[in-house]
Amino acid sequence: MVTALTKKICDILIDKKFITKEDLEKARKTFSAEGGSLGEILVKMKAVSKKDLFSAISESLGFPPIQLTRFKIDKDVLALIPEKTSRLYQILPVSRIGNQLTVAMVDPLNVVALDDLKIMTHLDIRPIIAAEEDMEQAIQRHYEKSADEELTEIINGIKSTQMEMIEEVQEDVSTENLLSITEDAPVVKLTNMILSKGVKERASDILIEPMEKKSRVRLRIDGVLCEYYVPPKKFHQAIVSRIKVMSDLDIAERRLPQDGRFTLKIENRKVDFRVSVVPSTYGERVVLRILDKTQSTIDLERLGFKEENKQKIRDAACNPHGMILVCGPTGCGKTTTLYSVLNYIDDPGKNIITVEDPIEFELKGINQVNVNDEIGLTFAGCLRSILRQDPDVIMVGEIRDFETLDVAVKSALTGHLVLSTLHTNTASGSVTRMVNMGIEPFLISASVELIAAQRLLRKLCHECKEAYMPSKENAEKYNLFDSKGHIAKIYRPKGCKRCMNTGYQGRLGIIECMLLTPKIKDLIALGAQEFDVLEAAKSEGMITLRENGIQNVLEGIASLEDVLCTTIES
Repeated sequence: MVTALTKKICDILIDKKFITKEDLEKARKTFSAEGGSLGEILVKMKAVSKKDLFSAISESLGFPPIQLTRFKIDKDVLALIPEKTSRLYQILPVSRIGNQLTVAMVDPLNVVALDDLKIMTHLDIRPIIAAEEDMEQAIQRHYEKSADEELTEIINGIKSTQMEMIEEVQEDVSTENLLSITEDAPVVKLTNMILSKGVKERASDILIEPMEKKSRVRLRIDGVLCEYYVPPKKFHQAIVSRIKVMSDLDIAERRLPQDGRFTLKIENRKVDFRVSVVPSTYGERVVLRILDKTQSTIDLERLGFKEENKQKIRDAACNPHGMILVCGPTGCGKTTTLYSVLNYIDDPGKNIITVEDPIEFELKGINQVNVNDEIGLTFAGCLRSILRQDPDVIMVGEIRDFETLDVAVKSALTGHLVLSTLHTNTASGSVTRMVNMGIEPFLISASVELIAAQRLLRKLCHECKEAYMPSKENAEKYNLFDSKGHIAKIYRPKGCKRCMNTGYQGRLGIIECMLLTPKIKDLIALGAQEFDVLEAAKSEGMITLRENGIQNVLEGIASLEDVLCTTIES
C-alpha cells in the first residue's frame, strides 16, 4: 500500500527529474513483492541519491528537516516508543498534541514503521524528516540512562544475600566462592555496563581504580581522561574479580601484577580488551585497552597526515630492503601507522610476516606471530626463526632491547624491508637511542631509510568550534599568518552536546618524517649529536611535529592550545 504522502514525494522526484517513471515502476514492483520502504528501494537501485531523496521528502512534508542535536524531548513523549523500536525504524518521538504524535524519521516513506507506530501508540502519526547522521546520536543521547541511574537500578535489584556475597570479596574467601560471586547477575551487569559505556563513548582505555573510601571509573576519550562514575567501594573487588574471570586470570592472586585479554560482542560487533591488573595501596587497579576494529583506520589516506609526509612514507615502503621506524609515546598510533603501511604494500607476490606483542588487529593475507615471553618466544627469537621463512617484509611490533635491534638491522642489511616502532620523542632522537642501545652508527646509516615521529591531536568539534584572532605576539611566535601575510583567523573549543561539552570530537595524526639522505647518513656515521641531525633534516625539508600541528591549526582542524600541549619547539 502506497500512502498519499509517498505518492506526493514520488511526484516531486519525477518533476525534478531525480527519477524517471520507469524507475518508479520498477521500485513499485519490488515494493509489492518484498515490502519495506519505497525510498530505500529507489536508493538501492541507484535511481536517486540519498541527498535528493531527503530534499524531496522535506519539500513534500512542507517542513525543514529537524535538527535533533539541538532538540529537547519530554520524557513522557519519549516513553511512548520503546528504544528497541526507535533503533529498528530509525525514529524518535518529538512531541504530542492531543491525539497527534509528531515523529522524526530518517525515512518517512517507511509505511510499515508508520503502521506499527499507529498500532503501538493508538495515536495519529505526523512524520517529519531528520538526517540519518543525527538520528543515531539522538537515540543514544535520549534513551541512554546515566551511569548513576543504571547503578541505582542495579543496586536496587540486588537481594540482601547477594549484597552479603559481594561484600565477602573484600575478605579472604575461597576460589569457589569468588567464582560464584563473579557469576552473580548484579556483578555481571555492573561490569558489562562499564565495558559497554567505554565502547559507546569511543574510549581507548578504561581505568578502574580503588581509592581510600570509594572506587573510581575513568575513560580515556580522545586522549584525555574523564571520570565516568564512582561506584561504591564494596563493588570494586567484585568487578576486578569478574574481569579476571573474563580474562582467564588467577582470581585468588592479588599480590602480583597480571595481564590478559578477552573479546566481547557489543552492539553487534566484536571488541577486544587488553587487561592489566596491578596491586596498589587500596586494592587492585585495572586498566583495559579497548581495541575496537570497527573504529580503527588502517589506511594511510585516512590517518590525517599531510600529503608530502604520506608520499615520503610510500616511497620508503616501496624500497626492496631497509628499515622504517615509527617512534613516539605509548598510545600515539605507531602500530596503526605500520599496519597502514603493510596494507599499502600488501601484494600476493610478497611474503609479509609480523612479530607482535600482542597482535592488535588481524590483517587478512598477512602472517602474524604473537610473542610469548613465558615460553621463551621473544621478539629476537621470533625474528631469527622467521628469517628462515623467506620473508620479503618483516614488521616487529616494538624494539625493546639490543638483541632485537641487532637482528632487525642485520635483516634490513640482507635484503628485507623491516618495519618497527621505537619509544623516543623525536625522529632525530631515535638515532641517539639506537646508539645508546649498542648499535654502531655506520650500521644505522647503512640500514635505516626513514624515521618518523608521530602524535595524535584532538580534532575540534565542527558543530561548536569558535573562531577568534590570535594576539600579534602569538601570531609571530607560532607563525599564524595566511598566504597574504595577515594574521590568520583560527579556532578554539567551545563545547556542545555532540562533543560532550569538551569542544573536541575524534583525533588525527601528525607526523615528522626524516628521510635518511646522504647528508644525514654522513652525519650519523660520523657520530653527530642529535641537534646537528635535526638541523640537517630541517634543511633537507623535514616538517617538524610542531610545524605540522600549526598547519592543522591554520586549517581550522585543531586548536593552538592542544598543539602546544602535544608538541615541543624544535
